Amino acid sequence: MKAEIIRLLKEHNAYLSGQELSERLHVSRTAIWKVMKQLQEEGYEIEAVRNKGYRLVESADVLTEAELESCMRNQMMGGHVKFFETTDSTNTEAKRLAEKGAVEGTLAVAEYQTAGKGRRGKSWTSPSGSGIWMSLLLRPKLEPSCAPMITLLTGLAVSMGIEDYCKIQTQIKWPIDLTLSGKKICGILTEMSADVELIHYVVIGIGINVNTPKFPEEIEKIATSLYLESGRRLKRSGMIACIMKRMEEYYKLFLETSDLSGIQKLYEERLVNRDREVLVLAPKGEYKGICRGIDKDGELLVELEDGTISHVMSGEVSVRGIYGYV
Repeated sequence: MKAEIIRLLKEHNAYLSGQELSERLHVSRTAIWKVMKQLQEEGYEIEAVRNKGYRLVESADVLTEAELESCMRNQMMGGHVKFFETTDSTNTEAKRLAEKGAVEGTLAVAEYQTAGKGRRGKSWTSPSGSGIWMSLLLRPKLEPSCAPMITLLTGLAVSMGIEDYCKIQTQIKWPIDLTLSGKKICGILTEMSADVELIHYVVIGIGINVNTPKFPEEIEKIATSLYLESGRRLKRSGMIACIMKRMEEYYKLFLETSDLSGIQKLYEERLVNRDREVLVLAPKGEYKGICRGIDKDGELLVELEDGTISHVMSGEVSVRGIYGYV
């Protein structure tokens, strides 16, 4: 009921009477009043006027299950939300939910993580009240070899979702980062449960520095936030909804073809690596080349000195001018 009340308040600029709300939701006016008090305590600025009703003056940057549900629009991605004020890791929570049979599209969101995960076992700094820390559960009926492509389409969905919401254009550093002004603003971590031939589930962890005012000294030269780059404090729930909408769009295209052909051109337009010198740190040694985009399977195309094209499947790729690599 709380999510529906929030949605109705957002949709109406005028006052909504307690009587109208009670009739719409089939509850008592007392129940409506109690919810309004709860919302005010959570940070929503709600104006209550006798004989007129309730009006949402301003929606604060609130993250709750009800707030997130109020933003989702009849979609699979984020159709089921689990919110945690504090947790060890949203990826761990999403995996727990997956093992209990949670449906595809279930989204785990936390205000604070005590053990946020980064790539290659690194920790991810996730302070309370400043970022988006969430993990999405998917159950694609595909072979495990297709999983890396889901990571790439997620990067595009996050980049486009951010732009949809606040008109800030980020770039993608293949394979898992989003950058802004040459610094990292988002990281993605994909974990999978599968057997030899079939994926059981995939959990995609997404960490976005939204309203972070500053970073620890050891990472301040390579990390930034949307707030630091734009000077604006952004409401995170609406941004999450925009990202989930894009995620649903691109995931459907991916399932139709089992590759990235449907989004390849759009991905390359966002690719910060493209037409720049890159340093590839491969298992057999490092080498340099010029990035020429990706193929339909998401492999990075790197042109070598002799004109041949190397297909990079995974690993670390440094881009000149990004994260201090010069």
